[in-house]
Amino acid sequence: MKRRNFLASITALPFFASEAWAAKMPAKATGNAKPAATAGKPRKPATRATTKKPARQAPQRPVAHTADDPIIERPPQGTSASRLPPVKAPEPPNDWRTYEIITTVNLKNKGGPSKLWLPLPLNQDTLFQRTLGHSWTGNPANAGMRRLPDGDLEVFFCEWQDSREARLQLTTQVTTADRHFDVTKRTIAPEREDILRRNLQASQLIPNEGLSFQLGERILGRIKDPVAQAKAIYDWVIDNTIYDPGLPGCGTGDVRQQLIRGQYGGKSADINGLFVSICRSIGIPARCVYGLRTGSSRLFRSLGLGGDDATRAQHVRAEFYVPGYGWIPVDPSDVRRTIAMEAMSDHDSRLISLRKILFGVWEMNWIAFNVGTDITLPGKSSPLPFMLLPQLESSAGNDDGSRPETIQYSIRTRQIEI
Repeated sequence: MKRRNFLASITALPFFASEAWAAKMPAKATGNAKPAATAGKPRKPATRATTKKPARQAPQRPVAHTADDPIIERPPQGTSASRLPPVKAPEPPNDWRTYEIITTVNLKNKGGPSKLWLPLPLNQDTLFQRTLGHSWTGNPANAGMRRLPDGDLEVFFCEWQDSREARLQLTTQVTTADRHFDVTKRTIAPEREDILRRNLQASQLIPNEGLSFQLGERILGRIKDPVAQAKAIYDWVIDNTIYDPGLPGCGTGDVRQQLIRGQYGGKSADINGLFVSICRSIGIPARCVYGLRTGSSRLFRSLGLGGDDATRAQHVRAEFYVPGYGWIPVDPSDVRRTIAMEAMSDHDSRLISLRKILFGVWEMNWIAFNVGTDITLPGKSSPLPFMLLPQLESSAGNDDGSRPETIQYSIRTRQIEI
């Protein structure tokens, strides 16, 4: 009997082993084996984690952006843009003033062929200036507008075969609005890379390395924010320059010689050129803007015209670029000019207010001509460091409007209603 029981158990062993193996297979595949008696019952929702490994999440789909849903309104999570306030385009101003500028030219004691170039206002409309149109009368054999390929300069060009009785009158209408910088607002359109590179490079008179870089490092110290860096340079230029009203025109603009001599100042091309040089040396794009005062000033009498004669009212301003804010206007030269012309103390409360205003504000009783440097004018052989005055080329040589004995010219301005 015991022998039969033993043989029966040996015979049934493979059957039980196969069922045990089958019971283990689902548990290995699913990770949660259930008794056969509960297989038909619905599972209860889990109240706590029952596995050690977290569930895999589906990969995020790329965010699609269109003109109606731009990336600046819904940036990808985790980027720096998602932590910034929404970017909005600058709003155009409401208060505009329109000026008529009349330039009259007569050539004196000239003979033979002559060529004349006159600066024109900015050829592209901005939020602070728009050119409404040009007209001219006179007796040139050939006349018209010319623009440099890079767009930094537009001029009126004319020529005479016999310039003994040469005459020209050019009338331009320009409308302007005061320009303000608001640190709490960000613009939407970045500047072109080629323009930013050009305004980081050195020019013939404005260096961007060597003494300029050393000076910039001393001024900035540990300041990292670009707007704060430019403000520190602006303050230093005001505190360490002298305005010289006896210089012709707007000065020479030779910043290189200022740095070599260690004596800073001059007129607007010199003082604002120094600001531009130091900004470029530390990596902030900056440029001089060459223009003309066209009306009286609401700030100080010396910062505007006392009448309609703008023949000697040329003036250079400056601006620097910060991503997100665009070009920011400044004018340290006019702070120094006010001190010199109004006989004011550096500690006068009105001057302290003006100093704050002119970092970020241009009072637009002034029109911008161009931002060009190291210019080769169309049809002219020798280059110019910048252009603000009429340029004449004749058989007697090259002349500009800084000497009235060579070119008799005048500029008259008046505010008009459109």
